[in-house]
Amino acid sequence: MQNQTLARRYATAVFRLAELAKAVDAVGNGLASATDVIYGSDDVRRFYLSPVFERKRKEALLLEAFEGKLHEVALHTLLLLVRKRREALLPAIVREFGKLALAASGREPLEILSARALSAGDVAAMVARLERSYGKHFAVAARVDPGLLGGVRITMGDRRIDGTLAGRFDQLARDLTTPADIAQ
Repeated sequence: MQNQTLARRYATAVFRLAELAKAVDAVGNGLASATDVIYGSDDVRRFYLSPVFERKRKEALLLEAFEGKLHEVALHTLLLLVRKRREALLPAIVREFGKLALAASGREPLEILSARALSAGDVAAMVARLERSYGKHFAVAARVDPGLLGGVRITMGDRRIDGTLAGRFDQLARDLTTPADIAQ
């Protein structure tokens, strides 16, 4: 929990700097790209997270790898994390930064999980109906999970609408295993 709080503080500071530079998207994309590069290779990840290597060496290699490829704010965020020995916070900072950017754009995350791939029209119709019902705008992520057997599960923040067969079977199993005197 402490790391999450610390990551949120870093993300808030970086987000404010990105807003001042009018580069929220560039900074967010840069941080996400750097995270993908660093965590995409076991050797690079171990080097980046290792306390054994000198900070100056890490800084020099980060500058060599990312200078001119990332927005200045994103690059200096990476360097600051190395200087403060907070390298492990990078993925959490990227997540928190993404939440802040989404909130600033007036949208909320919406995940649509379905048993089969949905057409763009089906997704758009669902999103439009949810936007009308809740009076919000959403950033949509649609994924496929064949394990759902059929139907759709929609997650909006901490709210979940489960219209899947797997969800219905789980509810039926819970209903059948609940003693009759408790159910009344």
